[in-house]
Amino acid sequence: MLAIKQTLYRVGKNSPVVAALIEAAENRKQVAVLVELKARFDEENNIYWAKQLESVGVHVVYGLIGLKTHAKMTLVVRREQHQLTRYVHVATGNYNASTAKLYTDLGLMTCNEDICNDVSDIFNILTGYSAQKDFRQVAVAPINLRQRIEQLISREIEWAKQGKKARIIIKVNSLVDPDIIGYLYEASQAGVDIDLIVRGICCLVPGLPGISENIRVRSIVGRYLEHSRIFYFYNNGEEDLYISSADIMQRNLDRRVELMTPVFDRSIKNYLRNTVLEIYLHDNVKARVLDPNKKYSLAPRETIEELSAQEWLMNQQFEYSNH
Repeated sequence: MLAIKQTLYRVGKNSPVVAALIEAAENRKQVAVLVELKARFDEENNIYWAKQLESVGVHVVYGLIGLKTHAKMTLVVRREQHQLTRYVHVATGNYNASTAKLYTDLGLMTCNEDICNDVSDIFNILTGYSAQKDFRQVAVAPINLRQRIEQLISREIEWAKQGKKARIIIKVNSLVDPDIIGYLYEASQAGVDIDLIVRGICCLVPGLPGISENIRVRSIVGRYLEHSRIFYFYNNGEEDLYISSADIMQRNLDRRVELMTPVFDRSIKNYLRNTVLEIYLHDNVKARVLDPNKKYSLAPRETIEELSAQEWLMNQQFEYSNH
């Protein structure tokens, strides 16, 4: 390994990630880290770790003026078979050992050339070496993430207007941005079938005749805190799927550095779409459904069998780990 670049939002105490970065720097690897000093609940920890990293020669930066860096990404450069190879990890959750035990999150490790180039360019922006505005595959807030989401919704609207199947599934923590909500209402009115899995605040009202009758909203609150963000668009059968660090809020889309990254691998896309999202959409134990009167009630049981998404996914992971 030659170099590591990483963003740290909420670090926590006794961070094994920071310990590994310090060890890498002590072993004369190039290490650059963006530490967000304004991370809620972890300001003191982040300041402490930033000083520790600087003390061993890590290049520490603190982000762009006026923007909180909420994106979770790591870039690793390795020498393999006499050539340099880059790997990128992007995630919906923080590099935090404590929250990793309590939150449901997703991470993607890839060596896709376009994604690696994009993440490398984003690090150049964050360290002040670039003012780039165009990216190959990754959408970046506040540069183009809002526009990308609007474009993806608009594309489903066009498919629906052509009489073709149109489908959107979005899983986020919060949905409050009025412009995106307006696009989703427009999509519903065009005939797009929409499912929203929103753990927390949802300002969109589903099931309103002539406005949102094709939209369903559910919230799952269980043993773990639902934290992953997934965006799915049917796209006339091509099926685009993204994971993101951003919720659909003005602060995430306009005042933070966030990423939304496409998933290209067919097996991973199938798993996220046909297993993860479907399990959430059929949870009949912890799911609450939002009605047109803005009231939540337990999801109706279509079958006698109980299905808790978190319990099911946890058991699947245990079975996988034991094989």
